[in-house]
Amino acid sequence: MHGIHTMENSLIMEIGDCTPDDKEIIAKAILTAIGDEITENLAGDKGYEAVLQLFSSLAGRDDTQYSYLNTRVARSREGKPMGLCICYDGKDLKKLRKPFFKEANSRLGWNLTDEEIDSIPGETDDNEFYLDTLMTLPEYRGKGVASALIKDALEKSRRAGKPLGLLCDKTNEKARGLYERIGFSILGMRPFAGHDMYHLQLFS
Repeated sequence: MHGIHTMENSLIMEIGDCTPDDKEIIAKAILTAIGDEITENLAGDKGYEAVLQLFSSLAGRDDTQYSYLNTRVARSREGKPMGLCICYDGKDLKKLRKPFFKEANSRLGWNLTDEEIDSIPGETDDNEFYLDTLMTLPEYRGKGVASALIKDALEKSRRAGKPLGLLCDKTNEKARGLYERIGFSILGMRPFAGHDMYHLQLFS
């Protein structure tokens, strides 16, 4: 997909596809988005670096939910990353998340069976296009980067003919406010990594 030039709050950026070379920044974005508590729960006694390497490996592959193929990055006119967004069709989640659990078993010492993996509730479903991860680098926050990335994700959801859905932590009022200003509506609650999250959708 070709890059999209946009201007938000007088900040010029280009939104384009990621490559396998972006896997480290994708991994760091995922850990920033899920927060320290969930990261620590995933790590167990393996530590932050093990979780970072897990997501970096997944980001560099072409068959996972966290793949560079599912990621769009906003860059400044100088080419510096400003933020990124991971999104994909919800109907693909069961297939895409299997590499995550296999790598977690290997790297983090998990021992989940295929049956246990299949029983874990999904954060999305067949009926929506899912915005999995949204992150703006600290120096670019408040400049419209997140809004531009959401609009870019919305274009992908429109092409899929589905609403754009996401989960938001109940304690993150700032993020929820952003989503609601853009037009997202809260549909209810969904579990994610042992936490109840707001489930929001935006219909184009």
